[in-house]
Amino acid sequence: MTASPAAALNAQLANAGLDWILPDWPAPPNVCAFVTTRKGGVSTGPYATMNLGRNGRDEAMALVENRHRFAAFLPSKPVSLNQVHGAAVAKLSDSPHPVTPADAAVTREFGVVCSILTADCLPVLFTDRSGSVAGVAHAGWRGLAAGVLGASVNALADLGAGPDQLLAWLGPAIGPAAFEVGADVHSAFCDVDAGAIACFVPHCDGKWHADLYGLARRSLARAGVTSIHGGGYCTYSDSARFFSYRRERDSGRMAAAVWLAH
Repeated sequence: MTASPAAALNAQLANAGLDWILPDWPAPPNVCAFVTTRKGGVSTGPYATMNLGRNGRDEAMALVENRHRFAAFLPSKPVSLNQVHGAAVAKLSDSPHPVTPADAAVTREFGVVCSILTADCLPVLFTDRSGSVAGVAHAGWRGLAAGVLGASVNALADLGAGPDQLLAWLGPAIGPAAFEVGADVHSAFCDVDAGAIACFVPHCDGKWHADLYGLARRSLARAGVTSIHGGGYCTYSDSARFFSYRRERDSGRMAAAVWLAH
């Protein structure tokens, strides 16, 4: 019996000896998704080894090879987003797309890859219970405060998948014990959502530890999503597996990707 697309992807990654992360969510078997880690590339120094970032001082040929290795697990070239920590959502079809300023992408087309880059910010993957839509959002604190997750849910609804049909998975991001923030971040959330105070733990004068995962869950719940999975990683503390911009400003980037297979 032929393996499902998701099972085949799992086997492909295992055979390659990679520790890239497959979402633990009840997605239909035609929904394929993963998040890269530091393992599997050829970059060196602070970018070792699987850096997929577009900026920084990594060697150009190393980036080319890393992107080639990333693409080997994808059905098509991922659409590059110009991530600006905002709430714009790109709706992708099977026709060519230029680089577009957006922090989320959604599609209902088979084989179109929705992908973002992160190194502490939270990647959120989406699909629905019938496997008819897919999406991804880049949700750092600025994007969360701007409403990128609600905007993503609305864009998926426009494609025919209402919030009650959606599944969301929270990928690797900086954990609450490491994410120290100031009054600006605290105010950005708590001034508009009094309940968000539960996601902030006082740390020292004018500083808090913020829980990106908790803030994302609140945002998704307000948008009507009830099936929320993942979380529990910390890119900052797990230096062997993840890049972290806050730990090392001269840092690489991981990629999160999701698509619908035939």
